[in-house]
Amino acid sequence: MALKYQVVPVTSFSQNCSIVWCDETMKGIVVDPGGDEKQLAMLIKELGVDVVKLVLTHGHLDHVGGTEPLSALLGGTEIV
Repeated sequence: MALKYQVVPVTSFSQNCSIVWCDETMKGIVVDPGGDEKQLAMLIKELGVDVVKLVLTHGHLDHVGGTEPLSALLGGTEIV
């Protein structure tokens, strides 16, 4: 079992959003989904990751801007 991750630059600020998951269970989290939520949702689907939480490190817009829309696209994923 290994922890996998992919860093994805989002928004015009190119803020780093991270998708982190277990390669065995394929369950994971998304850290700081600042925007570009449709592209993030497509990548998550391509990777086959079952996102169980959206994690925010702090409240700046470039880190939280896409959180609620991404949660909705993923079926109501919990935000922490």
